[in-house]
Amino acid sequence: MANERTFLAWSRTALALVVGGLAIAQLLPPFPNVPWGRSVIATPLILLGAGVSVLSYFEWRASQRALRRGSPRPHSQLPKILAFTIAVIALVAG
Repeated sequence: MANERTFLAWSRTALALVVGGLAIAQLLPPFPNVPWGRSVIATPLILLGAGVSVLSYFEWRASQRALRRGSPRPHSQLPKILAFTIAVIALVAG
């Protein structure tokens, strides 16, 4: 059950990233003298959300396989990828 809850948590995170990117693209007022500014912030968030969604499935599948075999769960790179990418997006936005 914990594996499914973890997968659902990653799915919610992916959905939040996509929705956040879409909100920035559609609702944030344009930046003065930088008409492409919203796209620079929104596009990576949307792509990160899509990537987290796909990678979380592969993480879930690998964990399921390890649980069935009784072997240790594989180490996840997903938190590191997510933290690094969000930090870069925040720096660009700042």
